[in-house]
Amino acid sequence: MSDNPSLPLLERIYRLAKALVLPVTAVLLWQWAGQDGAVAGGALPTPDRVWQAWLKWGFGNPTFGLNPYVGTWRDSVLFSLGRVLYGFGLAILVGVPLGMLIGWSKLVSSLVDPTIQWLRPVPITAWLPISIAVFGIRDFGAVFLIVIGAFYPIVINTTQGARDVEKNWIRAALMMGASESAILRRVVLPAALPSIFTGLRIGLGIAWTAVIVSEMVAVKSGLGYVLWDAYYVGRMDIVIADMVSIGLMGFLSDQLIVAVEIWALRWRRMQSFNA
Repeated sequence: MSDNPSLPLLERIYRLAKALVLPVTAVLLWQWAGQDGAVAGGALPTPDRVWQAWLKWGFGNPTFGLNPYVGTWRDSVLFSLGRVLYGFGLAILVGVPLGMLIGWSKLVSSLVDPTIQWLRPVPITAWLPISIAVFGIRDFGAVFLIVIGAFYPIVINTTQGARDVEKNWIRAALMMGASESAILRRVVLPAALPSIFTGLRIGLGIAWTAVIVSEMVAVKSGLGYVLWDAYYVGRMDIVIADMVSIGLMGFLSDQLIVAVEIWALRWRRMQSFNA
């Protein structure tokens, strides 16, 4: 191992540079292809036009309804982010404990798992009519779809993580007189954490998909609503800026989960280091 303290920073810079090669190249080619300010027969604006529209949308002075795409970016992001956090949190509260029980108990698995596997292939869009009929054009309609979308990857990955726990660890805990609840908390849950975090990352991505779909149809605010409204009035620069915003928020929220995962699994790194 190198003693150079600057190496990790240089490595991070190098990784960032590599990650930016493809998107920067795509943007430059896109800009080059639209010398007249548009691409694909005028359907798509060039990146410089999208950037200018994004700046006005994000930092312009609001015009109190005269132009909904001036100074309203933060509010749209906060609306969507709040719904994602609410729905994703509910999915975690239900999916993780249920997945642990399915993975631990054959009885719970036989009672619950077939129904989950039966409903899992139903796409989020198929739940839209039910969401609108039950909840109307309200926030909880979007939250409902987010919970549905995020729940399945969370519960399935948690179940798999609980089933894959080293059996010798469980036998050792039983020999030491540990109760089933103690084994679940102290042995199964820590061992299943890598699979749980995989489910959380997948579920979060689906949660962002669900909130955009719901806001396009069942809610009148947020990034999804802006996306559809901008398309309807022909503001493709805002449509593209909105898509970039969605991707950025999804990436940042995913990195937050990765940071929590690194913190929660620090014991594994120490275990590997001491081995």
